[in-house]
Amino acid sequence: MPRMTAARAAVEILKREGVSNAFGVPGAAINPFYAALKASGGVNHTLARHVEGASHMAEGYTRAAAGNIGVCIGTSGPAGTDMITGLYSAIADSVPILCITGQAPTAVLHKEDFQAVDIASIAKPVTKAATTVLEAAQVPGVFQQAFHLMRTGRPGPVLIDLPIDVQLTEIEFDPELYEPIPVHKPAASRKQIERAVAMLNASERPLLVAGGGIINADASELLVEFAELTGVPVVPTLMGWGILPDDHELNAGMVGLQTSHRYGNANFLESDFVLGIGNRWANRHTGKLDVYTRGRTFVHVDIEPTQLGKIFAPDLGIASDAKAALELFVEVARELKAAGGLKDRSAWAASTQERRATLQRRTHFDNVPLKPQRVYEEMNRAFGPETRYVTTIGLSQIAGAQMLHVYKPRHWINCGQAGPLGWTIPAALGVATADPEGTVVALSGDYDFQFMLEELAVGAQHRIPYVHVLVNNSYLGLIRQAQRNFDIDFQVNLEFENLNSPELGVYGVDHVKVVEGLGCKAIRVTEPDQLLPAFEEAKKLAAEFRVPVVVEAILERVTNIAMSGSDIASVNEFEDLVTEASHAPTAIRPLTTT
Repeated sequence: MPRMTAARAAVEILKREGVSNAFGVPGAAINPFYAALKASGGVNHTLARHVEGASHMAEGYTRAAAGNIGVCIGTSGPAGTDMITGLYSAIADSVPILCITGQAPTAVLHKEDFQAVDIASIAKPVTKAATTVLEAAQVPGVFQQAFHLMRTGRPGPVLIDLPIDVQLTEIEFDPELYEPIPVHKPAASRKQIERAVAMLNASERPLLVAGGGIINADASELLVEFAELTGVPVVPTLMGWGILPDDHELNAGMVGLQTSHRYGNANFLESDFVLGIGNRWANRHTGKLDVYTRGRTFVHVDIEPTQLGKIFAPDLGIASDAKAALELFVEVARELKAAGGLKDRSAWAASTQERRATLQRRTHFDNVPLKPQRVYEEMNRAFGPETRYVTTIGLSQIAGAQMLHVYKPRHWINCGQAGPLGWTIPAALGVATADPEGTVVALSGDYDFQFMLEELAVGAQHRIPYVHVLVNNSYLGLIRQAQRNFDIDFQVNLEFENLNSPELGVYGVDHVKVVEGLGCKAIRVTEPDQLLPAFEEAKKLAAEFRVPVVVEAILERVTNIAMSGSDIASVNEFEDLVTEASHAPTAIRPLTTT
């Protein structure tokens, strides 16, 4: 049997599990693993500037393509604790990433050795498993189990902590004999699906709620086929956005308190039956449950049995992988359609599109400083259906989700449940690493942008091109808007007069100088007619120089974005609504008046 260090065995397993890219920061306690990574070859490594950044890069990489598993690597102590936010983000959104940390020698783990922290205990609540490996011979099995866990059931992250002496110990291991453990996923029964379809068929105004679990299962095409067979309109969740194109005739719009469409909420409130697949009834999607559930029958399909009934009790719950369930949904629907057993939903579907054509938000403003709505209007013009958008949280993300258009799965890559500021830049670098020839466009407010600004240097060093749209109002905009309920505007104002850039006025940080100092390109826009040319120029610069290109749009200081603090029936619209087609020229459906 071949002999090699446990660290080398771990690297060989990574390759045999399909890993081709990793993101991380070396350090003393993980250097044996890095030595094995170099000696083995076959795994490209991207050097992050911050270990939390490496974890978000891994998450972006995973999300970009079916089957990807991002890997992030760090040393002992603070490297692991820095990656906790990335692990939390990944488990919250059902994203498999593997976090590998170095650790102090096993003999001193109980002696408060330098940078010795019980990272496995810290990480347990935000992982599917977190293990400090104390015996070198267990390393292959622990890695094998990690990949099995990440892919089995509800996907999620795993942390493996490797003491330095464990990494260096030689073990018997033959990579040629290694085989991944077969993945287990629960599957619905034919009887369960027949009951769900019968309930759908008995309703008058049904909707499908398509969640991120459908994207995780690589089952978007099946969802679209089922919707088209039955004629049932579809509400994508924020994590499921792109499962069917925004311009599809059965797309009923997004529902929610914040990232929602006016017509999406209106369509949902008219429904009497909801089939949710691969979604988790997130609170910012549902709002108050009495409003959301009143007068509706619910069927919920989820890969994780304990999700069923967690938020509210469905009329029927089915524990199943989304793809396994949808294969049966399509099979049953085909049979019923052939037998003439499906209701005609054309009038109901047409009514959802009538609402889309009448209930719109205005995007066209000529104001200076810019209104953010105009930025998204010009983004719709500049970036086509192949664009992958990457964003995390804030008014920039909320307004973007209300006004941008997405046409394909994995083309809206959003940190959903955790929403850490700073996520966008490293996640975009991970997405662009996974899709180096694609069009990747990140969207940030100024504070999200500043949180992990240093990671732009990673894009410059490793030649990772993408376009970053930065909307700058020098405010913590979402928190400022929330503080209206407390009649305060406190500790959310980022303005200051920059002594080195007086032309900015009170907008503080000179992002153009900082971005250029990090080796990237930047364009500042202050006039609405400059936006589209700036986006076109940014695409050219990214292609020519193979680095991130930032387009900074200087916004008016205060814009309140439509949202509700309570339920989907009472969304506050702060801006004038669309009364003529020119108010929303990039809307999917041109305005019609009734």
